[in-house]
Amino acid sequence: MANHTLDTDFFLMEFPGSKQLQVLQGFLFLLIYLVSLTGNLLIIMLVTVDQCLHTPMYFFLKNLSFVDMCLISVTVPKLILSSLSHRSTISFPGCVCQVFFVVFFIATEISILTAMSYDRYVAICYPLHYDAIMDRAICVQMVAASWLFGSVFGFLYSYGTFSLSFCGSRKVPQFFCDVPSLLKISCSKIHVIVDISVLTGVVYGCFCLLCIGFSYVYIFNTVLRMPLSQGRSKAFSTCIPHLIVVTTFLVTVFTAYLKPFPDSPQIWDFLISVFYSAMPPSINPVIYSLRNKEIKAALLNFLWKLDHYGSIG
Repeated sequence: MANHTLDTDFFLMEFPGSKQLQVLQGFLFLLIYLVSLTGNLLIIMLVTVDQCLHTPMYFFLKNLSFVDMCLISVTVPKLILSSLSHRSTISFPGCVCQVFFVVFFIATEISILTAMSYDRYVAICYPLHYDAIMDRAICVQMVAASWLFGSVFGFLYSYGTFSLSFCGSRKVPQFFCDVPSLLKISCSKIHVIVDISVLTGVVYGCFCLLCIGFSYVYIFNTVLRMPLSQGRSKAFSTCIPHLIVVTTFLVTVFTAYLKPFPDSPQIWDFLISVFYSAMPPSINPVIYSLRNKEIKAALLNFLWKLDHYGSIG
């Protein structure tokens, strides 16, 4: 790694518009960030304190909420600060950390979403064997493997990207440091490590997508053969939100990392990055809560206890 690279800050691209518009955008993302933190913290708290939610499905959901909180915290606070202060620089170590943690949490989230699809597959297709198959040890191992895969991909991507030289422009054509935009401004013509890392990530992502796809083929085949419409409705209410989250997340991630990065990024390029770095953490609590009777019941029970203890006090 070249020494002159380490001593230089990078300049992140700002959203287009006047300073007043950038301030407005900063407050908009601040609102999105606070809503995301509140929703995900609420899910983590409810799953932790409510005994009825101590099941594998909600164990995975709690880990997904934690990953979402971490993912949105890597990019959005810096975007908010840049919009409000009109200063979009980021240090070299800060840029390294952003690349590492963005890839780390994205890979972890994909793995957890895959584990969640397997959990739904076992619950619907093999309900009598569910407790034996999805015991606590297996669930913990699946989550631990998700975090391990995430850390491996985070290291590979960040090491490969910052082993390159950045001897020209330091203007990153993105509102945070990500691999495609950094490759665009690198003066290194050969980046074998990054290419291998991206290829490995694509293969892993496609493998997870295939696992999720096969799971839902079997799930829908089983659901459609259910005799009672009430059973179908309950199965669809737990599976459809998960499928929406998976589809939105994977499509935007694949689009961001596989499409050629343009010389002059358009608003569409920013929106794609927002969709996979900020939107899933914001909409996951809504999707998993609005149509989930157990979560709503746990929330009402928690609010009743707060009110009850407050009345006693």
